Amino acid sequence: MKNLKPITLLLGGSSIVGALIFIVLLILAIIRDEYDAFELTFIPIFAGLATYFVFYFFIKYFITERLRVLYRSIRTGKFDGSQNKTYKLSDDLITNAEIETRRWSDEQIEVISKLKEQAAFRREFLGNLAHELKTPVFSIQGYILTLLEGGLEDETVNRSFLERASKASDRMTAILEDLDQLMKFEVNAIPLEITTFDIKELVKDLFDDFEMRAKKRDIKLVFARNFDPIYIQADKGKIGQVIANLIGNSISYGHEGGTTKVRFYTLDDIVTVEVSDDGLGIDDAHLVRLFERFYRVEKSRNRNEGGSGLGLAIAKHIIEAHGQTINVRSTLGVGSTFTFSLDKGKR
Repeated sequence: MKNLKPITLLLGGSSIVGALIFIVLLILAIIRDEYDAFELTFIPIFAGLATYFVFYFFIKYFITERLRVLYRSIRTGKFDGSQNKTYKLSDDLITNAEIETRRWSDEQIEVISKLKEQAAFRREFLGNLAHELKTPVFSIQGYILTLLEGGLEDETVNRSFLERASKASDRMTAILEDLDQLMKFEVNAIPLEITTFDIKELVKDLFDDFEMRAKKRDIKLVFARNFDPIYIQADKGKIGQVIANLIGNSISYGHEGGTTKVRFYTLDDIVTVEVSDDGLGIDDAHLVRLFERFYRVEKSRNRNEGGSGLGLAIAKHIIEAHGQTINVRSTLGVGSTFTFSLDKGKR
């Protein structure tokens, strides 16, 4: 029954009405013992047709008017003249209405789901931001309070505490600067200065910058092999920032006595860069969220390393701003490899 068209239901209903009237008239004729052929045929047919047309116009008005209100409620676009057409009950009007409302319902469920995800992400982001800022702020407060309570006059304490407060202030400034940079990337407010440069030479310079930090953990910074100069077209400063973040992370989370390797692959007009370590590795459950702001595989990870927790998120935005992607593959206890691609440049 639910799949029948309205016009079919009207025809069936009017036929039943005509048949019932015919039966009633036939019974009366039998009781009176008077048979009028005109009465037995004309009246049931007239009653059936009258029933059909009366219900047709009433139901048509009822359905179309309410469907017009329904469509105005669920449509997001502005109505034009085409939405004011007269619907026919012979069309699949009810079916179309069901499809439209079901589609609208699915869209609203999807919107609500996305809003819930955004709300959860916002709460997590604000919580992480508060946590990141709380540590240096509390440190600064503690050092200043100690100095005010008498440490300022103690020469063995005052300078040391002021230096610690300065470091905590620098960390807080780094977080805010990285957050500001990330926000600008998300609204495309940071232009790229595209030039052609040798990425091997850039990595070599970064190896020199990280040499002292790597030595403290006995980690070697090496190329996978002896590469010739490799020229790419990109923003040198921004790409240097990406590679510096990846090298810094490999030192922070690599095993002491381990190795950080950088290798390049060239295919057609694309240069692929890999930065790998033999450190702790990352569980698969964390990989999909690794490039989120402030997301940490271990909640205590990098808290005291001076990082802002935004490095990988910024790296992702920088690479995507170049029209490329950055990925990671990792195995627990074996190490991690970060890979990104850039456009090849001409010498």
